[in-house]
Amino acid sequence: MTMAHPSFQPPGWRWLKAQVWGLEHAFERAKAAGKAEDDTRIRIFFVLALFAASFLTLAIGATNSAVFSGLGRGDGGAAAVGSARADLVDRNGAMLAADLLHYGLYIDPQEIWDKGEVRRALLGSIPSLTPARLNRALNGQRRTFVLGGLTPESRARVHALGLPGVTFEREERRVYPLGRTAAHLIGFADTGGVGLAGAERALNDLAHQNAAAGAPVVLSIDLRVQAALEDELYKAAAEFNPRGAVGVVTNIHTGEILGMASYPTFDPNRAGEADNDAKLNRAAAAIYEMGSTFKAFTVAIGLDTGVADVSTTFDARHPYQLGYRTIKDYHAAQKVLTLVEVFQHSSNIGTAKLAESIGGPRLSKYFDRLGLTRTAVVELKESARPLTPKKWDMDAVASTSFGHGMNVSPLALSSAMGALLNGGKLVPLTIRKLDPKDRPAGTRVVSEETSKTMLQMMRANVTGGSGGKADAPGLTVGGKTGTGEKYDPAIRGYSSQKQVSSFAAVFPTAGPMEADRYFVLILMDEPKGNASTYGYSTGGWVAAPATGRVIDRIAPFLGVQREPALMAQRPPATPQQLTAGEAPSADDH
Repeated sequence: MTMAHPSFQPPGWRWLKAQVWGLEHAFERAKAAGKAEDDTRIRIFFVLALFAASFLTLAIGATNSAVFSGLGRGDGGAAAVGSARADLVDRNGAMLAADLLHYGLYIDPQEIWDKGEVRRALLGSIPSLTPARLNRALNGQRRTFVLGGLTPESRARVHALGLPGVTFEREERRVYPLGRTAAHLIGFADTGGVGLAGAERALNDLAHQNAAAGAPVVLSIDLRVQAALEDELYKAAAEFNPRGAVGVVTNIHTGEILGMASYPTFDPNRAGEADNDAKLNRAAAAIYEMGSTFKAFTVAIGLDTGVADVSTTFDARHPYQLGYRTIKDYHAAQKVLTLVEVFQHSSNIGTAKLAESIGGPRLSKYFDRLGLTRTAVVELKESARPLTPKKWDMDAVASTSFGHGMNVSPLALSSAMGALLNGGKLVPLTIRKLDPKDRPAGTRVVSEETSKTMLQMMRANVTGGSGGKADAPGLTVGGKTGTGEKYDPAIRGYSSQKQVSSFAAVFPTAGPMEADRYFVLILMDEPKGNASTYGYSTGGWVAAPATGRVIDRIAPFLGVQREPALMAQRPPATPQQLTAGEAPSADDH
């Protein structure tokens, strides 16, 4: 900003100085003429005029501040008042969060002459008011806050009682009309209007700005998609009793998160009553070894670097000895496999040999370009940092090629998978609805040809591989199973009893590359197998079926048409297909 020159004078300053000098000359002329009374009158007039001018200046300044404050600052509008927050709505305008007028109840015991009457009336009118709390206020010495969150109806009911000493004060309260629905994505705010989690925290400034403008904040989720995702995820959780579970649906071209669920969940209206485990957003803030879903990245990198093509073969007849490690397949095919068969059978042996050919420098470079070595790019503040190998030696290369030795968040996996399947470009995830003209350009990660091949291979894995239970009638669903054994500190090794089981899906795989296409992830942390799964708790058994049901339900909402030729029921997948190669043997580590 340019500083004013020392000789600068405000407008009217010259006139004011001229008037003062004129009055001073008048004093001198009065003295010279011997007219003392004129001198006194002039001085009194001058003092009165000076006071009048001062009051006029103050009045004009106050008016200017009240009427014109904030104009000309370039912010397009007035600042938000107090703690007011804009409504949060889904992409179709359905209400997710809003500020509602509530009232706080206050009691001044000095104005009450019949405490018993007031006690009986209030306890009978406000069920949530406890006798102990009320008694403390009635027996106090000063006006006291008793209870907040009273609705206008409750306030009117108490006000109608005409109780002396009972008063109310207005207060804004953030409410979440759908309760637990999308709780982790929406998040919650405190009573002071500050967002503490989820979208409420991530878009805190925008919520205040839009409140001043009278506009809602529009999120990317579709409540219809969210409801179907949550319903199927919670049903699967009830069946397999996992420690935790995650569901994600994204538009892979725009990066918009259309649905996101984390289990267990909580009610944001009573966030203070929920424990930290329930409030943990496992989609963003938790990291996992993703198991065989990582084979999709290794295969894509092999294709993109030219190390392999779909007909390249890998000898999987015997376990693969790599230094001190022996790499085996969970259900060994015991034959020479093409790259497509390596993917379908989820062969650890074939994938490790492919990764060895790619080499550590190139593999780690691609992982970095896919966003797997850093925090997922999304507005959510809870987005967790991954755990990656400190050194990319052959042990790390082999482990990460089939999803071990590297922990990433489900959102990071979703973003990277989108890049493999949308034509080869990494686009940032977002929880805000995007205007069609704002479709992100993305950053090239793999070639479009590699992306086309991956779509075909993902589809082949559902029609003839470990993803058979994720198929949906009339829809070209593709996907990859994942089952990663968890490291157990108690045994200082990986436990075959504790697994992270998942299924990463894309649909439709058919159609031009620019066609609308969606990614769906279902993840179960330490699921328990049962009689219906023959005791298996792998991704093909516990996550793939839920994924297929989600896709079947959300396809109509997303405008994905079914193909009549695919409506016929497919033969059920065999147990060997559903568990092929998903979990490494214990002696791998």
